[in-house]
Amino acid sequence: MKKLTTALMAATVLSTGGAYAADDLTLQLKWVTQAQFAGYYVALEKGFYGDEDLNVTIKPGGPDIAPTQVIAGGGADVTVEWMPAALAARERGLPLVNIAQPFKSSGMMLTCLKETGVTGPEDFPGRTLGVWFFGNEYPFLSWMSQLGISTEGGEAGVEVLKQGFNVDPLLQKQADCISTMTYNEYWQVVDAGISPDDLITFKYEDQGVATLEDGLYVLEDKLSDPAEVDKLARFVRASMAGWKYAEEHPDEAAEIVLEYDETGAQTEKHQKRMMGEVAKLTAGSNGALDPADFERTVASLLSGGSDPVITAHPGEAAWTSAITDAALK
Repeated sequence: MKKLTTALMAATVLSTGGAYAADDLTLQLKWVTQAQFAGYYVALEKGFYGDEDLNVTIKPGGPDIAPTQVIAGGGADVTVEWMPAALAARERGLPLVNIAQPFKSSGMMLTCLKETGVTGPEDFPGRTLGVWFFGNEYPFLSWMSQLGISTEGGEAGVEVLKQGFNVDPLLQKQADCISTMTYNEYWQVVDAGISPDDLITFKYEDQGVATLEDGLYVLEDKLSDPAEVDKLARFVRASMAGWKYAEEHPDEAAEIVLEYDETGAQTEKHQKRMMGEVAKLTAGSNGALDPADFERTVASLLSGGSDPVITAHPGEAAWTSAITDAALK
């Protein structure tokens, strides 16, 4: 059962004579409540947000929720998003800005059944590959473009199966390979009874097309308001404290996530395993975006021949170090 929210706790403080209310901030997650977002739930549960005078509301995502649309419509102050989707949205006119990058490494990969005979990217033509959409397709499209492989099917191209957020296409052998994350769907395949020895995986990072995932984004106008900048810096500082605590106490972090999962769909085994894998992706990050990682992501997205994910370099306005500089003082 979900714990008492900070909103209710703040109201209690006020009703009992508290001096002031904490600053409200709403965070929109990219997906459902799970250990992928443990740092934020830990910061909420451990009082790190409260210590920064923040009243944070965490809104889970889901298959019908597009984080960029939520923040564009004013439904959140900050959103967790992958950089390819954020930069593509920015090029379409939504002024998203990366203010922090808790995830240092990419967890995205393509998982294939060995029995299909796929041994390397050179075997992809003529195959059916499961791909997530709703903004998650951009790393895949960039990779195929760099390989010179059409995504329109045919013997020289790949047939793209619009994959739901599950692993059924692989289990039911509707696809030779499917999209998975190192911390989630890969293990769903294994838990379904397929041995790791019967799988072959291609990590995007190993293929030279790794793009940044799970960054924190705001709309550009917030950065022109000193009060908002101060609030965002406090939010990032508390969030990174939550992430570092989660890295050091993975089992406890997973248990905290489970307490906030109102669906009851998550299992302790899966969340603890997920937290262990996610900790590998946040390791080495203090929240500050490495400019080299940004440029690598942009270069990958631009490397699409006649059909790149983005058509021009987004420039320095697409990210700022102002928030993490203040948060890390």
